[in-house]
Amino acid sequence: MDYARRCQLIANGYYNQGLEKARIRDLSGAAECLKKSLHFNKYQTDARNLLGLIYYEMGETAESLVQWVISQNLQPEHNRAEVYLRRIQGKPGRLEAESQNIKKYNQGLSHAQSGSDDLAVLLLGRVVEFNPHFVKAHLVLALLHMSHGDYTKAGKSLQKVLQIDKNHPKALWYMSIVKSHTGRAEVERRKMDTAFSHKQMQDDDIILPPSYKETTGWLTIINIIAGLLLGAAVIWFLVLPAMERQLNQKHNLELTGVLEQVNQKNKELAEIQSRLDSMEEERNSALTTLQDMETNEENVIRQYERLVQLLKAREGQDMNTVALVYSEMDISLITDPDTAAVVAEFTAYMDSEGYQILADMGNRARDGGNQDEALGFYQKSLNVKGDNPQVIYDMAGIYAARDERDQANELFGQVIMNYPGTELAELAREARGY
Repeated sequence: MDYARRCQLIANGYYNQGLEKARIRDLSGAAECLKKSLHFNKYQTDARNLLGLIYYEMGETAESLVQWVISQNLQPEHNRAEVYLRRIQGKPGRLEAESQNIKKYNQGLSHAQSGSDDLAVLLLGRVVEFNPHFVKAHLVLALLHMSHGDYTKAGKSLQKVLQIDKNHPKALWYMSIVKSHTGRAEVERRKMDTAFSHKQMQDDDIILPPSYKETTGWLTIINIIAGLLLGAAVIWFLVLPAMERQLNQKHNLELTGVLEQVNQKNKELAEIQSRLDSMEEERNSALTTLQDMETNEENVIRQYERLVQLLKAREGQDMNTVALVYSEMDISLITDPDTAAVVAEFTAYMDSEGYQILADMGNRARDGGNQDEALGFYQKSLNVKGDNPQVIYDMAGIYAARDERDQANELFGQVIMNYPGTELAELAREARGY
C-alpha cells in the first residue's frame, strides 16, 4: 500500500470517529479527531465542513468561516460549505454583530486579567446572552464565579457548556470542583452506594409487617407521654407562630409606610441629581466642542502647510517625499475649491503610482532589517490603496518572522478570504499551516 493511500485511509478513519463523537455531542473529542483527519489529508472537505459546524455550534463563528472558506476553495463544486456560507451571508448584519460580540469577549478577558471581575462578569454575561452557545465565554464566567465562591452560578454556566459539549474536559474538571464545594459530589456518591448496597433475600428470610407490635403496660405509658408531647408541639408549632405572624403583619404595615416615605425622598433626590448630571454633561459637551474647534483649525492650517510641501517636492521631482507627505495628510480638511483641484491631481497620482512608492520604501526598510519602519510604510501604502494583497502578505510575513502569530494569521486570513485562487492566497494558506 503506497503512502498516499495509507494517509487517505487513516484520515477517513479519524473522520468516522469524529462523526460518531459529534452525533453523541462529544464536540471536543470530535474536533480532535477531525483535526487529525485533516493532518493526514487536508483535502478531506467532509472533515473540514464538519469541523466548521462544530466550531459554529460552540460559538466560534470566525473559526467556522475559516474552515468553510478553505473547503470551498479546495472543492468549488458540490460542496456543503457553500450552503453554510450562504446561510450566514444571508443574514444582514450577522457577521458584524458576531464581530462586536467577540470584541466584548476580549474586553471581558482583559478586565478579568486586570482584576476587574465585576466588569468582566457584566461583559461576559452580555456575550452569552447574545450567543448562548459561546463555550469559551461560559467557561470564563464559571471561573470568575468560582473565584468569588459563588459555586451555584458557576455550576449553571458549566451545565450550559455540558449541554452543548457533554465531554468538554475543562467543563468536567471545573464541575468536579463545584460539586465538591456544594456537597453535590457526596450526594451522588451516597446515591451510588445505596443503589448497589441492597442485600439479596434468602429463602428462609421472614418479613414482619410494620404494624406488628406487642402491647405492654409500659407501651401505654409511653403513648400517653407521646400524646402530651404532641399537644405541646401543636401549641408551639401552630398556635405561637400564628400569633407571631399577626404581630409581624402589623409591624410590616408600619414599616411599609415608612419605606414609602423614604422612597419618595430618594426619588426627589435622584431627580435633583439627574438634573445636576445633565447640566454637567452640557458643560462638558460645550468645552469639548470648543476644544474640537480649536484643534480642527490647527489641523486645517497643518494640511495647507503640507500641501505646500507637496508642491515643492513635485517641483523638485522628489516623488518619495510627495508620497510620504500625502500619506500623512487629511485631505478632507482642505475645502477651498481652487485648492481642491490641486489636491485631486495628487490624489490621482497616489492612486495610480504613489501607493507603490510607499510599498517600495517598505520593501527597502524590510530588506535593511528595519521591520518597524517597513510596517509603517506598508500601512501608509494601504491607507492610500487598501486593495493590495502583496503589501498585506508582506506585512503578515514580518509579523510571522517576529513570532507575532495573531497579527500574522489575521493578515494571512485576509489574503485567503479576499483574494481566493491567487498565488498569494496559496502561499498564505501554507504559511498558516492549512
